[in-house]
Amino acid sequence: MSLRELPKIRDSLSYLYVEHARVERSDHAVALWDKDGTRTVPCAALAALLLGPGTTVTHAAVAALAEAGCSIIWVGEGSSRLYAQGHGETRSSRRLLTQAENHAVPARRAAVVRRMYESRFDDSLPSDATIEQVRGKEGVRVRTAYARLAKEYRVPWHGRRYERGNWTAADLVNRALSSGAACLYGVCHAAIVSAGYSPALGFIHTGKMLSFVYDIADLYRMDVVAPAAFEVAGRWIDNPTRAGLEREVRVACRETFRARDLMGRVVGDIDRLLTLDEAAIEASSSWLDAAVEGLGGLWAGPEVDPADGGVNYGDPDPGEGTDDFEG
Repeated sequence: MSLRELPKIRDSLSYLYVEHARVERSDHAVALWDKDGTRTVPCAALAALLLGPGTTVTHAAVAALAEAGCSIIWVGEGSSRLYAQGHGETRSSRRLLTQAENHAVPARRAAVVRRMYESRFDDSLPSDATIEQVRGKEGVRVRTAYARLAKEYRVPWHGRRYERGNWTAADLVNRALSSGAACLYGVCHAAIVSAGYSPALGFIHTGKMLSFVYDIADLYRMDVVAPAAFEVAGRWIDNPTRAGLEREVRVACRETFRARDLMGRVVGDIDRLLTLDEAAIEASSSWLDAAVEGLGGLWAGPEVDPADGGVNYGDPDPGEGTDDFEG
């Protein structure tokens, strides 16, 4: 399959959550086997497959998903936690290098943080605002938004509380918010790796392998996840112990993602956030050019003709893309 034939992430369905099932390859798609029978999933049109507890997946199915550019994400029960992920279809490092440069140069990083904040809120930040101040201002706005939604949907609200090791200890609305957030993380994670960005190089969030996922998810959390979670929680108030809350939240989020065209927005929004104007670029030195020049012989070593026994790393590896290569 040619990479040019793959659908763009913006044209994909958002995600599919699977648990207590077996995932196998079926031609160029995958088939899901569970107690209700077999269903075929066109993985080329899917952004992310979320694998929950009790799920097994064959090597052939993983290969089919990877060929189609569908990210595979292993999550906890009800998609409550994200454990691991498989890469998307991109082969270019261009976006990753842009992200790394913006992350490494303080002036560029500050400009990205400012764009992230101002894309969510109406007011602008002071020119000398620190990361801590940005986090503080954002926290106040988010708490205010949660309180407003709780009042709108008549849901008791005592703050955002979630214990990673004790899922049932959280109240109804907090479990709904966590389930919706996990779905959003899965979609943003799929978009990030499919476009060639690193999920670890965050600008507001730092120190985690998913820091950039959290950064990007925050752009949409209050618009697409929080209203859906509070709405579902409001319907469950009268019978909070019945089963199925997490599934209903996932369905509501998936419908909201579709209605708000989330898949059509994520990669474009990231590109815009990391493409700075000339003033921001001139505010810092071109560290990448300086770094390459400083490496000297490591980058600019003697050229070796492949015909004389050297390896031409600009060409595909022997056997790459052929049917007779066995690993």
